[in-house]
Amino acid sequence: MTTTNGSPPTADGAAGLPEPVLLEIESHLKAREAHRDRLSDRARGLRRRAQAVMQRLHGVGAPAAELEALRSELAALGGGADGPLGGDASVVLDALQEAVEALLLAAVVAGTPPPTPAGLQVPPEVYLLGLGDLVGEIRRLTLRALAEDRPEAALALLHLMETYYQQLNRFEAPRRIVALKPKQDTARALLERTRGEVTLGLLLARARRREEPGT
Repeated sequence: MTTTNGSPPTADGAAGLPEPVLLEIESHLKAREAHRDRLSDRARGLRRRAQAVMQRLHGVGAPAAELEALRSELAALGGGADGPLGGDASVVLDALQEAVEALLLAAVVAGTPPPTPAGLQVPPEVYLLGLGDLVGEIRRLTLRALAEDRPEAALALLHLMETYYQQLNRFEAPRRIVALKPKQDTARALLERTRGEVTLGLLLARARRREEPGT
């Protein structure tokens, strides 16, 4: 290697990067690692809270204060690639979509309009992933209604599953933007299974009514 004037480089020119530059890069990497560790801890806490809320919603119900705490924590951690998470959004993606799923389920159980992406302060991509998993949670509600001999309620929940599946299925996006196709495929399979189970449940309920005295 030679310099522009044809002479070999001096010892100073071959010394590589200055030490302050190396220290700056090292500091950046350590700060990035610490940031990811903090995000990971917060994500685990958010997932635990979301899972607890969904468990309550399938049982005795979740208190309003618990739902509000989950909503606040979701908004604080959300933001996506364009927000405070920066390039580390993937660290908390699973937790964010699970929190969205829990809050959507709470609206289903309460019979209230579903919260929007803007209302939850999350990117549309995260919202769609949570919406995809919501179909499975509605299936759980449907099976519970069948087990409790409430076929009409199960049918109404089936119709809701169909609505959300159709809305979810209207979106197409490359996997590098949002991995939505696996959610759509899973939702379709769950819907088909649930449709058959609800149909059977309705037939059995009608047969029992015909067998009841005085009918």
